Parts: sequence; structure tokens; C-alpha cells
Amino acid sequence: METIQLNVTGMSCGHCKSAVQNALSRQHGVTAATVDLERGTARVEYDPAAVSPAQLTAAVAEEGYTADIA
Repeated sequence: METIQLNVTGMSCGHCKSAVQNALSRQHGVTAATVDLERGTARVEYDPAAVSPAQLTAAVAEEGYTADIA
């Protein structure tokens, strides 16, 4: 398992936070995803053999937000 922190832009409310957290949690290989709305970050624990950082940022982008690796 590895942990990555993403900077997420575009979140402004609890719904945004939930959307990003759910998008990350749904990815195969993600065991935990915690989103901090105030800081604009997401901490993701994942299996690098199952999902890549690029797939994680793409999942966030599909929800309408921008994510990059911190």
C-alpha cells in the first residue's frame, strides 16, 4: 500500500467534498480516501498494482474538480 496526497481545486461545500471522496473511494485498489475541504486536499491510501496516481486524478476530474499530486 502507498499513500498519496492530492491538491484538489474547485471544492466549495460539503457536497463537493463528498463527491471527491466517493470518486476516489470507488477506484479499485483504494482502501481509504479522506478529503479536507478547508485545505483542499485528499489523502488516499491505495494499492499501486491496482490503480495509478493518474487514474486517481482522472477520477476527481470526472467529478468536475482539478487534482494534482502534492
